[in-house]
Amino acid sequence: MTMQKPAGGSDTFQIEPVRQRGSLSSHVAEQLEKMVTQGHIDIGQKLPTEGNLCEMFGVSRTVIREAITQLKSLGLVETKRGVGTTVVRNVLAETFYAHTINPTAIEDILHILELRLVVEAAAAEFAALRRDDDDMVRLENSLNAFHEARAQHKQARKEDYEFHLSIAIASKNPFIQSFYEQFNKNIIPRTKIINANIDPVASDTYLRRVEDEHVEIFEAIKAQNGEAARAAMHQHLFRAFHLYEKYKKNQSFD
Repeated sequence: MTMQKPAGGSDTFQIEPVRQRGSLSSHVAEQLEKMVTQGHIDIGQKLPTEGNLCEMFGVSRTVIREAITQLKSLGLVETKRGVGTTVVRNVLAETFYAHTINPTAIEDILHILELRLVVEAAAAEFAALRRDDDDMVRLENSLNAFHEARAQHKQARKEDYEFHLSIAIASKNPFIQSFYEQFNKNIIPRTKIINANIDPVASDTYLRRVEDEHVEIFEAIKAQNGEAARAAMHQHLFRAFHLYEKYKKNQSFD
C-alpha cells in the first residue's frame, strides 16, 4: 500500500503490513518514524488525520494514538487541538543512556512498565481528584529532591521512586499505595542498570526529560485536572516503555 506525501511533495512511500506479533502501535510508530527521519514527510508538514492513518494501517484509533505518543516522546512531532499532528524535527531527540543492559533486566523492566502503565495512569487521575495540601507538599518536596540529585549528577533513583510513591499516597487508595511499596525502588528501571554502564551525557539528557515530565504530572495534579494527570502519566511511562522496547529490538540484531 502506498501513502501520498503530504501537500507540498509528490513522492509516495510504501506502508508495510502491521505485524500481529508485538506491539501494534510500535510497528506503526516505526514506519512513521522512518517516514519522518528519511524526509518523506518534511518539517512543518502535518501527518494524515487519525481516521486516514487508521485506514492506511488497518488499525484502531487507540493504536494510532499510542504510535503518535511514541513519535512525540522522540521529539519528532507535536499535536495541537484543532490543528493536528505536525512534524517538528527529523532527527531523534533522545538516545539511550546506557551502554549495555542485561537481557533479563530488559525483560523485567518492560514487564514492570506494562503493569505501571495500567496502575499509575489511574493513580495520577485519582491523585488529582483527591489530593490534599499534605499531598502537594510531599509531591513538591520529592520534585525538589529529584532536581537536587540530578544537579549533583546522581541517577536520582530513590527520588524518582518517592515522587511516584507520593502520587500513589495521594490517590487515597491503600491498595495502589501497597502495590507501589511492594516493589520499592526496584520499580524504577534505572535500579537494574549499574553505574559503570551508564553514559553520563546521555543520562543527563534523559533525566532532564524525566524531570520535565514529573513537573507536567505535578502541575496537572495541582490543578486537580484528572484527565490531564492521567494523560501526562501515561505519556511519561509509555515513553520509557518505548525506549526500552526499542533498545531490546536493536540488541536482538547485534
